[in-house]
Amino acid sequence: MNWLDQRILKLSKLDVYEKSSCQGQLKMNSNENFVIDKQYQLNIIDKASKNCDVRAYPENHSTLINSLSKHHKILSNKIGIGNGSDQIIDLLLAHLTSKRTKILISDPTFSFFEARCKLYSLRTIKVPFSDTMILNLDQLISKFDDADMLYLDSPNNPTGFQFSKTDLDKIINCFDGPVIVDEAYGDFSEYSALDLSKKYRNLIVIKTFSKAFGFAGLRLGYFIANQDIVNIFMKSIQYPYPINSIALEAGKLLLQNIKRLSNVINLIKNERKKMIINLRKLNVFEVFNSQANFVLFDAKDDYLRIYTALAEQGILIKKLGRIGQYQGCLRVTIGTKDMNSKFLLAIRDLLR
Repeated sequence: MNWLDQRILKLSKLDVYEKSSCQGQLKMNSNENFVIDKQYQLNIIDKASKNCDVRAYPENHSTLINSLSKHHKILSNKIGIGNGSDQIIDLLLAHLTSKRTKILISDPTFSFFEARCKLYSLRTIKVPFSDTMILNLDQLISKFDDADMLYLDSPNNPTGFQFSKTDLDKIINCFDGPVIVDEAYGDFSEYSALDLSKKYRNLIVIKTFSKAFGFAGLRLGYFIANQDIVNIFMKSIQYPYPINSIALEAGKLLLQNIKRLSNVINLIKNERKKMIINLRKLNVFEVFNSQANFVLFDAKDDYLRIYTALAEQGILIKKLGRIGQYQGCLRVTIGTKDMNSKFLLAIRDLLR
């Protein structure tokens, strides 16, 4: 077997990041934002397309970066952009690590991040969640000397857990190496680590337009870090034209109407609270608190039946199975009021 065949065989055995395809069904499995009005998004796209000439390569991305700078009140030279936050993660792992790099992560964590670590043969050190589905701060810190890089999805996917801001500050201060804080779901939480980027040069905060902004299909992400990291990323690591013209323009237009986004986020937070309360009222599941736009619950030995029965009704949620001591974990995305009601009614019917 030659080297290429060996490499292909090795890659074929890697776990893959699962992509869902479920047209015409109630999608509550991928943490997309269906609360934001589709027609509003279409209007943004229409206006963006009229401002672009797609026959030409995308123009300078500085207009979007300047809009993000104004939105977050952060210097533009500390902001980098990418083709979704996934691409940013991929490029950071590909170019800021070596075969000797050891990365500290939680268990579980964002499955794409772990999959890319395996692709690049990077060793991970895992800190498991506790029996109450939280990360123990002291246990995490005890592993710092063994690791070269730290990755935290904050809030965590799939648990919804987030360290307090004080604890996160302590974590970044104590870790001697780059700290990647993935805030894909940060807009649904109590705080952001963005202001800590002004304090720590080792902090990289990754954000996305896919969740709160409801633009998952445009593949638009960005990160905030010290200007040296941003400079080398944008000039040497990033592709010449990573983001298409319409996405660049649409991102800028979305940031001009941030009040509308705030209303959507508040609605999702309120629906999340109701979802947790109603699932707990059933007195069947272990339901965990969440700072994201989803809720994790343990359906125990009944999880496969519930997952399958919901799918047969066209309601798709995420099947996770064992997490720590919990045997049958399921994750449901917070959708519109109507989507959430249909899910809860279906769950109640299945438990009769």
